[in-house]
Amino acid sequence: MRFVTSEKGIEFIKSYEALVLKAYDDGTGVWTIGYGHTAGVMPGMEITESRAVEFLQADLKRFEESVNRYVTVPLTQNMFDALVSFTFNLGTGALKRSTLLKKLNCGDITGAAGQFERFVYAGGKVMRGLVRRRAAEKEIFLNGKYLLN
Repeated sequence: MRFVTSEKGIEFIKSYEALVLKAYDDGTGVWTIGYGHTAGVMPGMEITESRAVEFLQADLKRFEESVNRYVTVPLTQNMFDALVSFTFNLGTGALKRSTLLKKLNCGDITGAAGQFERFVYAGGKVMRGLVRRRAAEKEIFLNGKYLLN
């Protein structure tokens, strides 16, 4: 079965990405706009809220395809939503290479969930926002509780 992100999952991602209509450096040198959109973003770029939603929808499709492609075991909707949020934030490569994915595809749900907390660094430093996000993604993954930022 191929999943798409639920409305609760989209609201969760939006709450952690936040809407910013003018391009900004995310703190690691990556220019970002809208709800965490990075492709083709340049300094000084500005968009409307409707354009931010279009970017979000396109980005979600790309990351949904990755999760659907790389996960080989059955998932629940909440597990899928957590994995899309994780992949949205870290990229497809991080998911594909992760021990989280390896454990999940071996059927080790608990072991996979324990991997979320390893992805809390940006620029070599632990980021409080990432600690909160990974804990919330783990809660969605295991228990289906969507705790917004």
